Amino acid sequence: MWGPDQRGDALAIFSLMPFAGPALAPIVSGFMEVTDTDYKWIFWVLTIFAGVCLALMIPILPETYVPFILQQEARRLRKETGEPWISALERSKAGDTAGSLFKKTIAKPFIMIVQEPMLLVLTLYMSFVYGIIYLLFEAIPIVFQGTHGLNAGEAGLVFLALLSGGVIGVIAYIFYFNPQYVKLHDKIAPKSVPPEARLTPILVAAPAFAVAFFWFGWTGQYESVSIAAPILSVVLLGICVLWIFLSIFNYLIDAYLMNAASALSINTVCRSAFGAGFPLFAGQMFRKLGTGGASSLLGGLAILFMPAPFLLKKYGAKIRAMSKNAVVRPDE
Repeated sequence: MWGPDQRGDALAIFSLMPFAGPALAPIVSGFMEVTDTDYKWIFWVLTIFAGVCLALMIPILPETYVPFILQQEARRLRKETGEPWISALERSKAGDTAGSLFKKTIAKPFIMIVQEPMLLVLTLYMSFVYGIIYLLFEAIPIVFQGTHGLNAGEAGLVFLALLSGGVIGVIAYIFYFNPQYVKLHDKIAPKSVPPEARLTPILVAAPAFAVAFFWFGWTGQYESVSIAAPILSVVLLGICVLWIFLSIFNYLIDAYLMNAASALSINTVCRSAFGAGFPLFAGQMFRKLGTGGASSLLGGLAILFMPAPFLLKKYGAKIRAMSKNAVVRPDE
């Protein structure tokens, strides 16, 4: 739907959504708790939201995949004329067996992550970052309810800091980082911009992400420290998460092109697994190690991942040249 010069702005809005929901949900649930709202309203709220989205999607989300549109047109022409019209998509599927179809669709993402070290590393990094969002569901109540004495509704409002950071990250990307990419795109056209140009935001976000953990941990541990200090660290976490998401999303799309759907799907599977798993141990970790110790552990893990985008920025073209699925353009 969007070319390389337009994709950055579109993905900036898209990337805000994976943690806009997790950031807003604790606010709703926190005030449900303090007002003794029946737990069934959790599901009513979700149902209403999903229903509104469905009502909007039906009229304003048309089919845009050209091969499928041509397939529908071929079917219509066959029915109306009796002629053997056949589309390219139908022709490409003609020799498919159940096994080959399974390999091309369900199995391909899992095959790719084994074949592609750079996909594996970026997916693990993004999954770690995504898991942190859900880990904050446990960490923020511990700091702001346990240490600072807020109730569940007030502590839920702290998640607005995470969302605010994401919004700041989107604005900075749209008005600073993406214009730099578009300028480079226009300058070297018709040549293609290397995918590594998409990594600029993550070069800032990767070290800042680690800093944000130490900031959150050692200001959030003590009641004597102003409550504003850990809240501001959550804002920085939101900015970093957004830039990491954006950089990796854009890079995977540019690097894999026709295989991008498979790359993004395995990324989503792993992200979701980390998002489900992190809250299971977060509470125990923060209570046993303390806010400072647990956050320092997470900051240390963030430091371990930190070299990955810098190495990819420098050696990405060589790594892609060795890949079975990535694209290396002749004009790079």
